[in-house]
Amino acid sequence: MTNPQEIFQRYVYAGAMSRDPDAVAALFTEDGVYEAPLAGDGDVFPRRLAGRDVIRAGMAAAYARMPAAGDDPVDPSRTSFALHTTGDPDVFVAEIDTTLTSGTRMSLVQIFRVRDGLIHHLRDYFAPLR
Repeated sequence: MTNPQEIFQRYVYAGAMSRDPDAVAALFTEDGVYEAPLAGDGDVFPRRLAGRDVIRAGMAAAYARMPAAGDDPVDPSRTSFALHTTGDPDVFVAEIDTTLTSGTRMSLVQIFRVRDGLIHHLRDYFAPLR
């Protein structure tokens, strides 16, 4: 897993599509960090998770508070994204406009920092789900 497109697609499949905390955690370095700076107290997603095991546990807890992936999945036909590379080959940005089958829409910006083909730091900017 070396290019932004592949890293992003694996992250989306593990998280948004299948909501598999083990698969999400496996995409991070052992000391990786997931941050959702706009999340607040009581939001589904935590503000900061540091370390692969903490990411796994935090994502499992978040997914448990959400409807099951099959109940309101992402509608790929109404979802789009753009990936932007930067001057740093280990950093890329994803802009995402997603729609769930229920019609719920969400826009996100994610900043990925990669080390040795794994996510080392992910900042996930979105309006938190409640």
